[in-house]
Amino acid sequence: QVQLVESGGGLVQPGGSLKLSCAASENIFRGYALAWYRQAPGAQREWVGTMTHNGATIYASSVRGRFTISRDNAENTVYLQMNSLNHEDTAVYYCKASSIIDASDYWGQGTQVTVSS
Repeated sequence: QVQLVESGGGLVQPGGSLKLSCAASENIFRGYALAWYRQAPGAQREWVGTMTHNGATIYASSVRGRFTISRDNAENTVYLQMNSLNHEDTAVYYCKASSIIDASDYWGQGTQVTVSS
């Protein structure tokens, strides 16, 4: 079973940047799509963006141009670089691995991002 551990969250001022990491327990890049989601207080979990198994990236319109997903194959880690952060980006951020073989989903525990002055 794939295990995912997010890190890198914290408090950042509006306009600032933060880079989240999602470390996987095994090499998942060939057989999985990796996605980032977020959940603000009182809101439903929201899709942020996805890196497909072949490395293509797609983003929600609310973060496109500000957030970037990348990966380090050697470290089995996917990243979410977040720039120009604003209050609406405050949320718990989760990564998810979705198997392209059997559609199994695996979630991390989440990391809190707070944008505040």
